Amino acid sequence: MLGMIEVRHVTMDFVMMKDRTKSLKEFMINLFKHGNQKEILHVLSDISFEVNRGEVLGLIGRNGAGKSTMLKIISGILKPTAGEVVTRGSVAPMLELSSGMDMDLTGRENVFLNGAILGFSKQFLQDKFDEIVAFSELEEFIDVPMRNYSSGMVMRLAFSVASMVVPDILIVDEILAVGDERFQHKSRKRMLELMHSGTTVIFVSHSINQMRSMCDRVAWLDGGKIRMIGDAVEVCEAYESNMNA
Repeated sequence: MLGMIEVRHVTMDFVMMKDRTKSLKEFMINLFKHGNQKEILHVLSDISFEVNRGEVLGLIGRNGAGKSTMLKIISGILKPTAGEVVTRGSVAPMLELSSGMDMDLTGRENVFLNGAILGFSKQFLQDKFDEIVAFSELEEFIDVPMRNYSSGMVMRLAFSVASMVVPDILIVDEILAVGDERFQHKSRKRMLELMHSGTTVIFVSHSINQMRSMCDRVAWLDGGKIRMIGDAVEVCEAYESNMNA
């Protein structure tokens, strides 16, 4: 059976400049004296795994382990240095939700802007508009410029737009901490509905309890490599034991 997501020998390197110059003049002087002082940061190294249809795979690891980078590569936001990712079906990335919002526009205008960025048609957004606004609980503020929104209000609207469609593949990065505690419960329930609809999910969270309860399998990233992948409970227990050692 072909996986809905196939990650094949993915490596990701970032080029970092060693000389942190403060001006163009300083940069040119250093360039003539020393040449380009570059440092290669190895983020992911030869990563391979598959995710089957309807499966929920969690990614865990310390900060800097490469989890978010892996999600961005699968989403098509980043191109790997080597290797490839094959996805089958529609992909909905819930990464940095508010990045598609324009703070000078109203909430109403941002529903259509952010929805268009996510690939939704204008007709779809018009049909779903009332449902999006009702879920966000921002009816009174929908025609107010978003620069007047709190950060929680921005995230609530962004989540409401992003979660309005049932995709083939859902990619989630730490978005269940949206708004206050009551809205977090509401957003978690929406995520569970998507997960139980047959959608294939890759999910990152620092909450081990979420990993255990929401994932079929878990992959533990450590130093840019997969240290362990398998049953969610077993991998989470191994990870916790390592963290407490």
